[in-house]
Order: sequence, then C-alpha cells, then structure tokens
Amino acid sequence: MGAKKLFGRIVVIGLLLIAVVGGYVINKAFTSNTKFNEEEVFVYVPTGSDYEDVKKILTNYVENQEKIDWVASQRSYDTNVKAGKFLLKKGMSSFSIVRALRLNVPVKLAFNNQEKVQDLFARIASQIEPDTTKLNAIFTNDAFLKENGLNKDNVMSFFIPNSYEFYWNVTPEEFAEKLTKEYKRFWNDSRLAKAKALNLTPAEVYTLASIVHKETAKADERPKVAGVYLNRLNKNMPLQADPTVIYALKQKSNNWDLVVKRVMHNDLMVSSPYNTYRNTGLPPGPIFMPDVSAIDAVLSPEKHDYLYFCASVERFGYHEFATDYNEHLKVAAKYADWVAKQNYKR
Repeated sequence: MGAKKLFGRIVVIGLLLIAVVGGYVINKAFTSNTKFNEEEVFVYVPTGSDYEDVKKILTNYVENQEKIDWVASQRSYDTNVKAGKFLLKKGMSSFSIVRALRLNVPVKLAFNNQEKVQDLFARIASQIEPDTTKLNAIFTNDAFLKENGLNKDNVMSFFIPNSYEFYWNVTPEEFAEKLTKEYKRFWNDSRLAKAKALNLTPAEVYTLASIVHKETAKADERPKVAGVYLNRLNKNMPLQADPTVIYALKQKSNNWDLVVKRVMHNDLMVSSPYNTYRNTGLPPGPIFMPDVSAIDAVLSPEKHDYLYFCASVERFGYHEFATDYNEHLKVAAKYADWVAKQNYKR
C-alpha cells in the first residue's frame, strides 16, 4: 500500500474517531438535560453539602444524572461543591448546569411591616440560609445588645427597613456584620444630632416612629403627628396612642392575628407597659417596624402647639388637630357619630 493511501486512511480513521468522540462529548455535555416545565428555577445547596447531596437536590430538575456526573468529573465539580443559590434555566445542557452550580446568585433581601422581632427573624430566615434560631442567637445575645445600646424589648430598632443584597448562604456573623454597617450608615451624624436635640436615643426615635407610622398611613402627615407626641412627651403627658393599646391587647392575648377596628373604653384599661393610656413616656420598644419616612418624621417634626388629634371624617386617612381639649372633644364626637353609623362591633 502506498504511503499516500496509508496516510489517507489514517486521516479518515482520525476524523471518524474525532467525530465519534465529539458526538459522545456533545451528547454528554451539550444536549438539553432538564426536566422542569418552568422557564427557570432556583436550587439551593446548603453549606457543607458534598456531591452526593447535590445529586439528590438535582433529582427533580435533571433528566439524566449520569451526564451531570460525567461533566462534574471532567470539570472537578464533584470534588469542589459550592454552597449557595443557583439559577437553572429550561433546556440547559449538563455543561451549563454544572457551570451554573458555581455561580452563586445574590439574594435581594427585604423586610418591613413586622410587628415583633420573632416574626422579623422568620421573614429573614425565609430568604437566606441561617434559621430563626441562629438569627435569634446572634441578635439577642447580651454582648450584641450591650454593644449597640439595645435590649430584648427594643432590638427591632436595629433593623432599618430596606432592600439588602446577600448571598443565600451568608453566615449569621456575616449577616450581622453587614447589618451593623447599614445601621451605622443610617444613623449618620445628621440623624444622631437630630435625635440628641430631641433628647431621644436612636432606639427611642424608632419606637416613637413605630407609633407615628401606625397612627397615619399618610407620609405627609407624619411630621405633624410626630410633633403632637413630642409635645406630649415634653409636657410629661401620656401619649394615649390607640395603636399601643392594640399592641398590648395582642401581646396579652398572644393573638397576633387579632383585628381591632375600634378601641373600646375597657381596652384602655389593659395592664401592659405598652399601654400609653396608663403609662407616661414611650413604651419599652417599637410596636411595629416603621418605614424611613416615619423615622425621619420624628427626627424632623412639624413644630406646633397641638396636643390632640382625631381621625377626620371629611378627609379620610388624615386627622384633625387641636391645641385645646374641648376643641378636641368636638372633633372626637363628630368622629364617634360617624363610627356609630358604620356599625362596627369592635
């Protein structure tokens, strides 16, 4: 056989081998290997997982695990598993899946509208890996509370409602460290100076803001409402804030789903440090997680002489304000007549 023919056959055989190997690789690594119907799904790999754990997690998402095994072996993923939150898209190949399992997707963590700190921890734990037990241990230990001038009643004031970015597998310590930085960033020199001028600590500002937030949903009215409560505090008058009574009723009954549309006279007698009809000064801690507009309303209150306010029957959502108690009684009577017509049982 001539040299040219031999060379030609070698070339042909080589091309065939390349085609076979290429086809094998393409089949293993680059053909679709998903079996979910959604356009995209997130999978979560807990801290400390090994490759066998990942295989169990992928059971509901991949069509052929052997293909994943082959790619994972080729790319050394099977010995270098990453914890985190990972995005898989419909129709992904095994190669793309393994690559995706190395791309930890940040979590946009948000929390607001919480009434008590344990609900807050549950809300946070639903978005990142650390559970409520670990969060509670971090944020309610004596050292943390002392360092930040807080206690177990007002620890919620450490949490400024906002959107934060974390990796799902963030450690409790890393989470606390970043929130501490955000807390200090929020309480900048300007806000601290305003709080000091009011003779309030940041935690006290937050507590009063929680009452202001509950009293009015109208952000433009909050500075005026804050001004009323600050006037009362300065005169050592009880705040007499209905939202604190509602909070006390919920806490005393341990029924946080309790709906109170109307505070009755007997409700005002509930024995609780949160009942600002029976106690002067601020309650021990916030009754709600206020938004930033409520916090800033307390820090920059409207200056006036009002000591009373009552819901308006003419401008729903807003209030009528008074400096004189008799004047306030007239507005309150008008509101009481309106409420009576609504046939509220409570």
